[in-house]
Amino acid sequence: MPIDPQYLHLVRPDLAPYDTFLYGRNSHDPKRKTRSIGDQLSEGRAMCEQYNWPVKREFTDPGVSASRHARRKRDDFEEMIDGIEAGECRIVVAWEASRYYRDLEIYVRLRRACLEAGVLLCYNGQLYDLSVRADRKATAMDAVSAEDEAEGIRDRNLRTTRRVAGEGGPHGPAPMGYRHVYDPDTGELADRIAEPVAAAVVREIFKWAEEGVSLNEIARKLNRRGLPTRLGKRWHSRTVHIMLRNKAYIGKRVHLGVAREGTWDGIIDEEQFANVQALLDGRVKGPGHDTSVKWLLSGIPYCGVHEPVTLKHEPTTRGGRHYRCYDRDLSIQAGMLEAYVEEGVQEWLSSPQAAAAFRPSPKDGAKVRKARLRLKALQEQLDDARTKAKTLRPDGQGMVLSIDSLAAMEAGLAPQIAKARAEAEVLHVPKPLRAILGRPRSDVDRIWNNELTLHQKRIILRLVVTIRLFKARAMGVKTIEPGRVTLTFYGESGFRPVSARSRGA
Repeated sequence: MPIDPQYLHLVRPDLAPYDTFLYGRNSHDPKRKTRSIGDQLSEGRAMCEQYNWPVKREFTDPGVSASRHARRKRDDFEEMIDGIEAGECRIVVAWEASRYYRDLEIYVRLRRACLEAGVLLCYNGQLYDLSVRADRKATAMDAVSAEDEAEGIRDRNLRTTRRVAGEGGPHGPAPMGYRHVYDPDTGELADRIAEPVAAAVVREIFKWAEEGVSLNEIARKLNRRGLPTRLGKRWHSRTVHIMLRNKAYIGKRVHLGVAREGTWDGIIDEEQFANVQALLDGRVKGPGHDTSVKWLLSGIPYCGVHEPVTLKHEPTTRGGRHYRCYDRDLSIQAGMLEAYVEEGVQEWLSSPQAAAAFRPSPKDGAKVRKARLRLKALQEQLDDARTKAKTLRPDGQGMVLSIDSLAAMEAGLAPQIAKARAEAEVLHVPKPLRAILGRPRSDVDRIWNNELTLHQKRIILRLVVTIRLFKARAMGVKTIEPGRVTLTFYGESGFRPVSARSRGA
């Protein structure tokens, strides 16, 4: 039987002075009101003060699940286990059993640690001596209940997720620029609305990205302003990249890879969003966060001998610099190659052929129309399945389509829908290229040399030209002789986008 705290000094005087650990953990279940960590610890402190138990340490794991489905490690819980095993306390106090564990394996770990160290487990205002058979049984039964409750919460959450996804409702944490509104009675997420100040920052980030500002530079701009991320941390290029990919900003709800209209308003124009995606990955298949490179052509020209290997930039032994193949059998002076490529690209950008190359052809239009029809059919098939999963059978025995069958169908249709959506997208010309395409040569030269950053130039080069370097006709030849450097422009036979994974990049 559990020990009443007021009689502990009579039952276990050998444990005095009853050094105590306090543990608090909170999680969110809309169907169940739970106490905050602050409330849990306040109640624990009051109990310790009432019975003269010295509080040695406090441990908290805010917002971290204790079930087998947890995605994050409970760092403080692990530290508490270490302290118990080291003999630093005699009692561990939590508000209820489910604060410690919602997984039987975790319960067994905590029980073993307490049993071997002679530590009492306290929750619901009762003390349990785990060396006593009845107390082990009682705590085990509570652990089973806590685990079952966690499974019930997860089942409810999965059903809610599917339902909300079908309705296009918001889910998960609010992206930067938005805040969530919850139903005051049920605690369920009711709406997602824009926060004017934060939304303005989001729009500025997308504007910078559309203009070709590198992800690293965007992160630096935000950090210089002292603007934290949604989680209160510093910005990094990866954080910016994830944000720019989020379709929530155009009012889309994505579930299992399928995007549908959300119930909230977007704060980014769809055309602008598409332009940014084109810069990140569309049609060039290169790294959207090409921010660490310091030289114009690093990783862009192909080695004519080992294609698809690209050339890397490196200094020479005499203080110069060159581009060379990883096999060291082919290289060229860097400044010479850069000047040659820039001259050829600027000439092509000012030509009618350049403007025509990025104009959609009738063939492309037909392909896009077919992809859109296929996308519509697949989406209708998925919507019909979701409706059946919510429709009761005539005999009242379950739904027309089971949840498991719906999940399997969604998993099968999701990649097909994603492929059709990609094929249905019209090619978007990034803003840096749009600003220079088809302009007179004098304008092209001025914009290229005075207005574009290194990152923007590299974006354009990846989009418009395939550069190949071949061996010179003889050893020691330093000039660019005919045929040694070839430039193949977008739309021409032999044009090949540079892969992000090309060796040498």
